[in-house]
Amino acid sequence: MKIRTGFGIDVHALAENETLVLGGVEIPHYKGTVAHSDGDVLIHALCDALLGAANLRDIGFHFPDNSSDFKNIDSKILLERTIELIAQKGYRVGNIDSTIAAQKPKLKDYIPQMQETLAKTMNIEADCVSIKATTTEKLGFEGREEGITAYVSVLIVG
Repeated sequence: MKIRTGFGIDVHALAENETLVLGGVEIPHYKGTVAHSDGDVLIHALCDALLGAANLRDIGFHFPDNSSDFKNIDSKILLERTIELIAQKGYRVGNIDSTIAAQKPKLKDYIPQMQETLAKTMNIEADCVSIKATTTEKLGFEGREEGITAYVSVLIVG
């Protein structure tokens, strides 16, 4: 059995009158992500972690943000395609550990739905998907509510 790890990070600016989607779930908030796609920082970081673990470059290589094919795309589609790419190399997801850094909104009530959504998209058990949320104690761009960051660590097995 082959075991590999990967790490991903994604950052998006926040702005009023935009939609906030995290882990495939729309979160009600007065600000959302500014992005070419739906701006789901959690899924984007997850795709990067999975692609990196399988040595398949990064999300921008496979799904460039200057391509009209990906304009406003649901990031769950990108995750499904990423799962297909790692499967072509003989890998499947073992587990995921992630952290979202945002001052607001509070995310704890949405985490179970995000876990279920991501697990279903990747065809794994929800128990294999860890999502944590933190603030930055009002420090930095996250603390000023100018942006949001997601960090993801993955284990893939083959």
